[in-house]
Amino acid sequence: MTTTMYWTQGLHRSVQQQPDEPATIFGDRTRTFAEQADRVARLAGALRDLGVRDGARVGILGLNSDRYTEVLLAIAWADGIFNVLDTMRSPAEMAPMLAESETRVLFVDDTFAAAAPMIREAYPGLRTVVHMGEGPTPFDMPGFEDLIAASAPVADARRGGDATAGLVHTGGTTGLPKTVMHSHRSMINIVLGLGASIPDFVSPGTRLLQLTPMSHISGVGSSLAMSQFGRTFVPMPRFEPAAVLEHVDRHRITAMFIVPTMLQLVIDHPEAASHDLSSLRQVFYGASPMTESVLERSMAALPGVAFAQLYAMSEAMSPTILTGDDHRPGPQRASAGRASVISEVRVVDAEDDDVAPGVEGEILLRGAGDMQGYWDDPVATDHIRRGGWTHTGDVGRLDEDGYLYVVDRLKDMIIVDGDNVHSAEVENALSSHPDVATCAVIGMPDGETGEKVHAVVVLHPGAEPDEERLRKHCASLVSGFKVPAGWEFVEALPTTPTGKVLKRSLRESHWRDRERQIN
Repeated sequence: MTTTMYWTQGLHRSVQQQPDEPATIFGDRTRTFAEQADRVARLAGALRDLGVRDGARVGILGLNSDRYTEVLLAIAWADGIFNVLDTMRSPAEMAPMLAESETRVLFVDDTFAAAAPMIREAYPGLRTVVHMGEGPTPFDMPGFEDLIAASAPVADARRGGDATAGLVHTGGTTGLPKTVMHSHRSMINIVLGLGASIPDFVSPGTRLLQLTPMSHISGVGSSLAMSQFGRTFVPMPRFEPAAVLEHVDRHRITAMFIVPTMLQLVIDHPEAASHDLSSLRQVFYGASPMTESVLERSMAALPGVAFAQLYAMSEAMSPTILTGDDHRPGPQRASAGRASVISEVRVVDAEDDDVAPGVEGEILLRGAGDMQGYWDDPVATDHIRRGGWTHTGDVGRLDEDGYLYVVDRLKDMIIVDGDNVHSAEVENALSSHPDVATCAVIGMPDGETGEKVHAVVVLHPGAEPDEERLRKHCASLVSGFKVPAGWEFVEALPTTPTGKVLKRSLRESHWRDRERQIN
């Protein structure tokens, strides 16, 4: 099928216009666009030999790498559909992700090669597991470089348009995952929308440091954005604050997509001042809320850097964007921005009727970056898309100028004596205390039918736990019934690979013996 929008389109353009420019940098290894195209064409030939054509699904299980990017490109080149697996899942949980879509070929890196036998046992339909790691190839797997060396290049199928490009999985914080289908058109619309809204993110000379997992929609989208615009993609396998600083310095990184919890660890790192970060011109953040105190400290630590925020979800990558200009002093800086050029946003009541500006309700999104639907689940698809809009499950409000303020997850709302407490509001107040590095606020059972506010706090090194001091600080910023009644001090919060706090894990021990997980 020939179309004007397909996954490998940017690679062809880059080979024509800038074949010797770096497409990827991974450790000490740099691949030019010409090299990348040749490797992708040969890997696609190997996939064809493995039966990948006409939309066959190919799984990827690994940490961020240049090879991960090549696999994504080669799957589309071979006329397949990628299926990126959540690295937080166990082999028993991954097998159904492969089985439901009848994925027959799976790529694994060194970290997950040992899980392959368990996945195969749980899902006998898996025919081939390819090793894409850096270490020795297991005896029962073909090796990545061996496949490329032994295969002749094939013509690009140019799979694109409304054909499905890939599958991503939800559920990192909420339990059972759903499989989200995105077309080539929706994915390219996403990156074109970002380029139009935040030009510096994809401007000439961009070198993007990828910190969020490529198994997530943000990582997949970042890889595609750099390919589509012919920019340099620099994936890091694991987030380590010191390594981020070293990468920015060494590779002259100009942009990075980062989660607020990660950004806080980077700017607070004791080695931050010893690295040259002057090449950095764009910090793009999202995936979880950014507190005002962390944003202010980050902007002070990185003067001259433009900050931008994206609010979206895997099902609706038709986002709102808080641009660099929107980060000027003013109330809008606490918002999630306004609908992008490919998006619409509404806030509605329980009957899905629009509420007035300033009134809280559920956030709905719609636009050119929306999913095709959930794989083989039309009922769930219709439910989340009631009335033709994606229901996010988030509480928010719009102001008169169209800025969206995300208040909380509907499921994270705490009911105290009949009054609503938004955990994000309390977290924002608590995190402004100088002793607090990060925190999470959850609802705890209080009697048979009530809840109370409970704070889980990570302190800065050297700070001493002091419930009374933190309680007084919160009381000066929020109403008394919102002040935490319970306190817990921990060394770290549990998070997903994308940096979202796993509140489900925090609640688990407190609600384990309850029939209901909310009062």
